[in-house]
Amino acid sequence: MAVNYIPQDLLAKFEFHSYGHALEILGQSFPNEWHEILDSLQKLEITTSDLRMQGGNETNIPKKFDDVLYPYGWREIRITGDLIVKIYPRQASQRGRFSNTPFDEKTIVGYIDGHNIDFIKGKVAFDLEWNSKDQTFDRDLLAMRTYFDCGLIDVGIIVTRSEELNDVFRQIIDDSGKSILRKYGASTTWMNKLLYRLDSRRNGGCPMMAIGIKRACVKGDFNDGY
Repeated sequence: MAVNYIPQDLLAKFEFHSYGHALEILGQSFPNEWHEILDSLQKLEITTSDLRMQGGNETNIPKKFDDVLYPYGWREIRITGDLIVKIYPRQASQRGRFSNTPFDEKTIVGYIDGHNIDFIKGKVAFDLEWNSKDQTFDRDLLAMRTYFDCGLIDVGIIVTRSEELNDVFRQIIDDSGKSILRKYGASTTWMNKLLYRLDSRRNGGCPMMAIGIKRACVKGDFNDGY
């Protein structure tokens, strides 16, 4: 199925995991948005200088997606919402029948509060998690399922690091003479931390595509530490 919607060269540079038929939804219902995401993946090149940079999701790597997706019209979105609860009385002597007019209302302010997603276009959401604390995935998946439950999106995408990038990190030396692997720890955002959350359905009913950045995306000779 993947070869029908993903160019062969990208299968060598990224790993793809589809939950809830996300790949079919993207390929069939949102082909334009999916093409733009694939274009951002095609153009992704990571240098050893990018990998050495401090700052997690504020490094050059997220900006590489900004440069491709923003001209296509993708935007970062934040939503908030209050929940209005209406209480209806039963009509007199008619069990199971209720008045059309509530006798009381309660508003839960901030019932949906501050959920933001890096990129949204149409009904497709896209988040990048390069090197944050792995609990960030819980926030992202809650945001995706909330947008989905509110009818704002039909499918979500999260891009993160593949495990095989650790081999690259071990070989790149920072200014102190140590491997940069120490700043890409096991408790940060990488694919295995995302997959076990998706396997336990923390995305709720929202179809999700998980995409992992593999070592083929890294340009330069990193075998000698440069």
